[in-house]
Amino acid sequence: MQDATQPIPPSAKLDPTKPTVARIYDASLGGKDNYEVDRQVFEQIKQVAPHQGDVSWMNRRFLVRAVRYLTELAGMDQFLDLGSGLPTVQNTHEVAQFSNPEARVVYVDNDPICNAHGRALLEENENTRFVEADLTKPKDVLSHPEITRHLELDRPLVLMQIGTLHHVSDEEDPVGIMRDYVDALPSGSYLAITHFWDPDSENPEWSKQAHDLERKIREAGVGTGFWRKREQIEELFAGLELLSPGLVRLDDWWPAGPRTREPWPEENLMLGGVAVKR
Repeated sequence: MQDATQPIPPSAKLDPTKPTVARIYDASLGGKDNYEVDRQVFEQIKQVAPHQGDVSWMNRRFLVRAVRYLTELAGMDQFLDLGSGLPTVQNTHEVAQFSNPEARVVYVDNDPICNAHGRALLEENENTRFVEADLTKPKDVLSHPEITRHLELDRPLVLMQIGTLHHVSDEEDPVGIMRDYVDALPSGSYLAITHFWDPDSENPEWSKQAHDLERKIREAGVGTGFWRKREQIEELFAGLELLSPGLVRLDDWWPAGPRTREPWPEENLMLGGVAVKR
């Protein structure tokens, strides 16, 4: 019988009958750490947004370029990756530690399967940790003993919100959440964000697509997503200085080369940027 005084191991909390955002994202990247229910949900999403898998890879390419820049050119060696999902191929620790083997990375997610997978990382990578916590509670995250042991929070670090905040509702106050995180960051720290975008008057045709996509996904009951306007996404960077080229479509942030095709409609509906705390 489980001792009530002992924490429940992550594997005991796994529920293969309920989909999660982290595992659906893993399925969209062609990963192996997901269940049939997650793959079914992703297939439903593709009925609404047939190229959503391409959006996931676009998001991952942004992460790779941003982390490579921050490690190699900005000299950053500490990364706190919030709502990271499963640390699958070409994720933060692989990119950062390719350039600097001493770079320290902490992944944070509230999905037990992510924690179970992350615990395996502890055995093979002493500079990487995985913490089960809720990114919408900054004080709890920043005081978590595993994070405070592994990262020096009084020294510049990179805070990452890659494809996370568009799953946080207005009622949960994403701007307030980010204000608490930014206030706690030491000067010289960086923040990287990607977020679903409603182009509004910038491009009414794309804006209609964003509204249709948000409505259809909600009606299909396959998860939550909030496509926000540019100024709303910019608020998440409040108090920081956006680096050039600013808040842009993901493949426009220091791309690796010229486009080989026109973007799919879904790929136009996401913005990203990197900012520094002076």
